[in-house]
Amino acid sequence: MGYECFDISVSDKVAHLKLIRPEKHNSMVPSFWRDLPEIVDALSAEGAVRALVISAEGKHFCSGMDISVFTGGNLDGPEVDKAEAADKDKAKNMFRSRRNERFRSTAMKLQDTFSCLERARMPVLCAIQGACVGGGIDMVSAADMRYADQSTFFSIAEINIGMTADVGTLQRMPKLVPEGLVRELAFTGRRWTADEAMAAGFVNKVFPDHESLVSGVLDVAAEIADKSPMAVWGTKRTINFTRDHSVDDGLEFIANWNAAMFDTDDMTEAFSAQMEKRPGDYPDLHPLSDGI
Repeated sequence: MGYECFDISVSDKVAHLKLIRPEKHNSMVPSFWRDLPEIVDALSAEGAVRALVISAEGKHFCSGMDISVFTGGNLDGPEVDKAEAADKDKAKNMFRSRRNERFRSTAMKLQDTFSCLERARMPVLCAIQGACVGGGIDMVSAADMRYADQSTFFSIAEINIGMTADVGTLQRMPKLVPEGLVRELAFTGRRWTADEAMAAGFVNKVFPDHESLVSGVLDVAAEIADKSPMAVWGTKRTINFTRDHSVDDGLEFIANWNAAMFDTDDMTEAFSAQMEKRPGDYPDLHPLSDGI
């Protein structure tokens, strides 16, 4: 199946999802928001992919949400024939709540687009170059790891157009870097360089150029794909849970998870592979199904 914004390939248990609208700086048009969760959820449900790399073609990783999301999304709600309304103010007020709820519902749908990266059973790694602004930061903040090249800069740009970022950056970034830094970036909208982002811990590593960036991130993904997928999934779930709960709750979570999910066959295979100096051979995750 072809996608307007994405190209997807899978090799040796690693999926590579590319943003493919470089001429538009990979802005997020309406189809982007529909297709990303469909692709990621399908890869997660299938169970065969053990790591997902997201990269982008062109000079910039992502210039953020395309204005067509708003202009083509009918966010103003149902039209009103005010000429037929005896009281125009009354007609306007009548539909305000519907318009506002439409906006709220749309925002929550956009939020869920990036939440798919967190709920995916495999780790998600982002390879970022050039601009990563607005919705681009919303997306990479939901990933497990972020890598950049020297050209990369980030900006919480919503403040520059008179709005509050509402698709995940303000909720996730304070869990990744100091809150005071997030406040500065969100209040000013200034550019944040790749080196600054790495120093703050937002970016794992900075590569000299785009080619070495993508190659290096795919290497990290391949290393992850060699591990037990059950152990990797459990690690991701535990870190995500602990991020949002107390230490005691996190300890109980992992005790319950391992009691239910710990696979002794995978541990035996891991020890055998190490002794025999070979990659481990682990079964894929069980496919998920909407059926019973």
